[in-house]
Amino acid sequence: MAAAKSLNIQNEKLSNLGLKTITDNEQILPSISTDVPIILIGHDRGARIAHRLTVSKVPGFSILGVTLIDIVPTSTQWHNASNSPAKAAKEVTGYFHWPFLANVDLATRMITAYGGGKWCCEMIESWSGSNTRGLAKLKSDDSFAVYAGFFEDEHVVRASCEDYKHGATTDLKLQEEDQEKGRKIDVPLLLLYASDLIGKRYDFSTVWNGWVQEGVRITNHGLGDGIGHFGAEEAPEECAGAIAEWLGGLGIGDGAKL
Repeated sequence: MAAAKSLNIQNEKLSNLGLKTITDNEQILPSISTDVPIILIGHDRGARIAHRLTVSKVPGFSILGVTLIDIVPTSTQWHNASNSPAKAAKEVTGYFHWPFLANVDLATRMITAYGGGKWCCEMIESWSGSNTRGLAKLKSDDSFAVYAGFFEDEHVVRASCEDYKHGATTDLKLQEEDQEKGRKIDVPLLLLYASDLIGKRYDFSTVWNGWVQEGVRITNHGLGDGIGHFGAEEAPEECAGAIAEWLGGLGIGDGAKL
């Protein structure tokens, strides 16, 4: 998000940013073939971009597998709020930022007035887990001050809000088209998620089934012991170990060395 100004994000098609990130890497990757093999790993918005790229494909690259950290399909996230009034109320209050931030102009003004850095830190605190060691890792190297510093820039706040706006519009439209046309994830999928948070709201043994082609392997790894939304930061060793084991199962890399 800190690069929002340099990207001139207001004129960039947000749905193409993930593709642009991958294709830009063609300049730094060895020109070993026309189909460079890659593994996509993403958390939160990065995971949603990885999902999009896996389904839409990336010219010049061969996606061998994808790891999605702490998400369900965007369409599922929105739909889940309408299952029942009681559940909808709980969802809306717990995930109030989804509709709030999608109202870009209003949300940007309110957050900026409140203090972008303060808002950022409060949200991270509310989404993190209860594990003491995990929280210490999340906060290490003065990370909160770094994140807060970015969000003192109004352009960063607006870019974050634009992200949620497209999560409520562009992303949903594309996923509806995917389901209608049968476009699904067709490579091995690893799901890492917080067992005590999103894992209690969704059954990860089934929630992705309708978004993955039949016969494609789905591997689930719940992060327990009070680990929160920021699993890669709160439990980096466990995440790295799960990814290494998964890659080893795909015949990629040497898990013992990762």
